[in-house]
Amino acid sequence: MSEGRATAAAAGAPIHVSVVSHGHGPLVRDLLHDLGRQTGVDLHVTVTLNVAEPVSFERAKGSVPLSVVENAFPRGFGANHNAAFARDGAADGYFCVANPDVRLEPAVLARLVETLGAHPSAAVVAPRVRDQAGRVQNSARRLPTPGRLLRRVARRRSRLDYPLGTGWRQADWVAGMFMVFPSRLFAELGGFDERYFLYYEDVDLCCRAHLAGYDVLLDESACVTHDGLWDSHRNPRYLRWHLASMARFFRSGVYREAGRRARAREERAAWRAGALARAPSEREGP
Repeated sequence: MSEGRATAAAAGAPIHVSVVSHGHGPLVRDLLHDLGRQTGVDLHVTVTLNVAEPVSFERAKGSVPLSVVENAFPRGFGANHNAAFARDGAADGYFCVANPDVRLEPAVLARLVETLGAHPSAAVVAPRVRDQAGRVQNSARRLPTPGRLLRRVARRRSRLDYPLGTGWRQADWVAGMFMVFPSRLFAELGGFDERYFLYYEDVDLCCRAHLAGYDVLLDESACVTHDGLWDSHRNPRYLRWHLASMARFFRSGVYREAGRRARAREERAAWRAGALARAPSEREGP
């Protein structure tokens, strides 16, 4: 996908970018710089300060239209992004959720918007994510189950749920560090479930998109770099939030129905594979 084609496809499409800072002012300024370099898109950014911080974003306002919201008290991931969407969510545009610790290539938003434009059945698209060393992160995954999580912990090393490729592919869910939605579908799905304070709100929303008949896409022609703060690996409070959200998800009706449909898909795939294996091979003519 050429940069020119992607830029042309996204020209004039309003994109509202929501960023939430938890004392990450310097990272937010770097992200705003990257957003100011995006080509061919009509951007507006909302930065929500979830905790008080002394960093000023005045100098960044010249590069991209910017609104700064200061919370009176800390709110959850989903609640903050839902509030930003409600404040400025144009129905004919796109809504982008971005973590402060991501860095963007030029035209990445234009590429993702072009992908959504080419797939009207898609409710969300995300780019491939790499760390600062260039390693691909496992940011697009299959439906989490207790068994899969236990196997992941036992391996002690994360493997990609979906192998590297080119272009786009469908995924069960994509990580909330960087997601782009058609605004009308984000609104139709009701945004993030605010009962998840932090973690698993991205899994839940992607599952609800699937259950509503929409696709979730990973676009490997677009890439962002993730600094990877991984607070739940170091901070007991974040770990508690992670475990609480995991338990909420596994108890939810969304998980039960998504799991039922996933098992049905796997059974159909296994039946097709068995049918192909049992089919007689073509014989050569005399």
